[in-house]
Amino acid sequence: MGLNNHKRRNCVFMLLVLLAAFLVNLLLLELFGTRTMIPMIFVLGVMVVAYYTDGYFWGIAASLCSVLAVNYAFTYPYWAFDLISPECISAAVVMLVVATLTSTLTTKLKRQEQMKAEAENERMRGDLLRAVSHDLRTPLTSIYGACSVMLENYDELPKEKHMKLLADVCADAQWLVRMVENLLSITRVGGEGVKLTKKETVLEELTDAVLVKFQKHYPGQKVQLSLPEEFVSIPMDAMLIELVLINLLENAVYHAHGMKNLWLKAYVKGQRAYFQVEDDGCGIPPDRLPRLFSGLLESAPIRDTSRSSMGIGLSVCSAIVKAHGGKITAWNRPQGGAVFRFWLEMEENDHGKQ
Repeated sequence: MGLNNHKRRNCVFMLLVLLAAFLVNLLLLELFGTRTMIPMIFVLGVMVVAYYTDGYFWGIAASLCSVLAVNYAFTYPYWAFDLISPECISAAVVMLVVATLTSTLTTKLKRQEQMKAEAENERMRGDLLRAVSHDLRTPLTSIYGACSVMLENYDELPKEKHMKLLADVCADAQWLVRMVENLLSITRVGGEGVKLTKKETVLEELTDAVLVKFQKHYPGQKVQLSLPEEFVSIPMDAMLIELVLINLLENAVYHAHGMKNLWLKAYVKGQRAYFQVEDDGCGIPPDRLPRLFSGLLESAPIRDTSRSSMGIGLSVCSAIVKAHGGKITAWNRPQGGAVFRFWLEMEENDHGKQ
């Protein structure tokens, strides 16, 4: 189905370009009475078709159609075919050569770009795997160590120590679950042929669901909510956008050292809905800002454990927002702390659909 649509687009594009060339030639002929530009305009059209379509077929087809158009409408006898004339044969040869050379060059360029993109994707996959391996090793080691201590010293350890070790194991396991969810989200929005299921979602219902889930895991962290007074509905995959907002809130909990206030804000500007998570903590190191959403951040201590999930979590946020056709950014507040903001289109479009 997708292949047929691609062929249909190429065909429509070729016909539109040739029609435009034909009409331009008729206009020039009517205004200036000159025929000298006719072959060059059709050659230009053939080059455009060959460059912006795939393979050789459409360029060659455009060259043959151009020869027929020139022969029929712009060569004596007018509005009749004379396919054996030397002018027709020479024009056909020239246009076929132009189409073939242009298609060859375009095919090589596209192949090189594809190979470069595949190499970059492979490099990013390798970097992501290394980052994930590093981030998973610490909580797994912690779980193993806590379980070993409890097994080897079961009778000697007091109940309070047992409870603390079990709480640490539970926290590490919970973090691992979140990491796996993030990785699954990356594969969902980063795969070929992905199609997001966008539905109209009420902004207030979305933020309520986010805060309920967040408070369940972080009951001691208050979030100050700011929403527009008017009713707002946004087309989105609500589950994925919830994940983005929860990741951003959790990022503040783990990394905003000294944070006293945490804000979740949403507002509408033009045809876009903006979401903003803001804190008054320590801010983001300036050297990390350029690669904050790449998933390639080096590990750094976080507030209550030695784990670091910021790189992976933020790369998930970036992938989800990008799949929705939006953009996510971050910067430091002048008065201290960090701001993460992303926007989504208020109206349904083709973003996020392949």
